[in-house]
Amino acid sequence: MRIRRSTPATTTIAALLATGLLAACDAPPAPQSVPSTEVKAVDTPPPEYPMALACDGIGGKVVLWLTIGTDGSVTGVQTRESSGQPAFDAAALEAVRGWRFRAATRNGQPVEKQILVPMTFNAPPMEPEGCYFLEDGSLDDGSPEEANPAPATS
Repeated sequence: MRIRRSTPATTTIAALLATGLLAACDAPPAPQSVPSTEVKAVDTPPPEYPMALACDGIGGKVVLWLTIGTDGSVTGVQTRESSGQPAFDAAALEAVRGWRFRAATRNGQPVEKQILVPMTFNAPPMEPEGCYFLEDGSLDDGSPEEANPAPATS
């Protein structure tokens, strides 16, 4: 039987392996990966339909580019595609400014995120009741104007 003598290289390799194994035992566990999440709508009421366009049976589509902040609020908004109707564009912009979201996350931390939001204004199938007042020349408070008031009698 032959006895093997250790060489300095063999001793060094064995020492390095032992040190590496011991260090791995004392090392903190590797950080666990936290799944990322996307933006989620929390409170997104639809915009007001402009009455004059509803009465005329006009519809349209607006596409907005929103920036959602780390607190879930809308921190920026741009019109990506106009409807061609300034009243639709304005109604869409006004509505989204108050929307609330759950922020997107990366590694468990909230991050700013940009999203595209299409808004379709479908013309109502029937003329809304308020259209009568618009055609009749109503006042802003919804009451009809008196075009020819009755003369006062004594």
